[in-house]
Amino acid sequence: MDESPASQRSPAGIAAAWLVHAFTATGAVIAILALMAIDRGDWRLAFLWLGVALVVDGIDGSFARWARVKERAPRIDGTVLDLVIDYLNYVFVPTALIWKAELVPAGSAWWLAALIQLASLYVFARADMKTEDHYFRGFPGLWNVVALYLFAVQPGPGAGAAIVLVFVLLSFAPIHFVHPFRVRDYGFWSPALATFWAAATGAMLWPDWPAAVERGLFLASAASAILLVLLGLVRTLRGPRGTVGTDGEHGTFLP
Repeated sequence: MDESPASQRSPAGIAAAWLVHAFTATGAVIAILALMAIDRGDWRLAFLWLGVALVVDGIDGSFARWARVKERAPRIDGTVLDLVIDYLNYVFVPTALIWKAELVPAGSAWWLAALIQLASLYVFARADMKTEDHYFRGFPGLWNVVALYLFAVQPGPGAGAAIVLVFVLLSFAPIHFVHPFRVRDYGFWSPALATFWAAATGAMLWPDWPAAVERGLFLASAASAILLVLLGLVRTLRGPRGTVGTDGEHGTFLP
């Protein structure tokens, strides 16, 4: 049942909406904590903080819709707030980690970092970032994920630089990447796959696993990530099946 206009303007409802905005804003504090971990060279803790930011981004959209923030706290644009924090935790902080953890050559780290920023600004600023059926156009600036796998695999600085350049180019490529919680083409399977990826990846960051378990978690994480990428490539090859309305609230990258 829809709420009455009076209940939408109630102090409790307004407070709930502002609390949702505040919850989203904690992502900026998490970014600072991740940067502090990077400064100390505590890479695992930095990735854990980025994982916490991913969780916050994953659930704040549901809170925003429940609290009706657009009606009750319209002074704050939740989409803009979410974009700013996503840029910090998906682009800026991971770039610092790639640089400081020496995942790319030290002599070229500064211009590779600049390319990541410029490509990601293009992604975040474009008005048609997502298709009407909620696929991303080009690589959606998930440099936290790129940094994680560079750190896990340790391919060497030269290979790391090549991988960074590939993803910079993919930011402008006419291909699609799936939004697992918004795309409806695969029903329950795409969010289930994304949830499995998050669980395997989070567990992978936990210290002191036996080598066999750590290897298995990495393979599970990598395999599910590859499957999610393939879902986007399928969309590129076949074209759209239909359209879905946009959300217009928090959760630009996750619900």
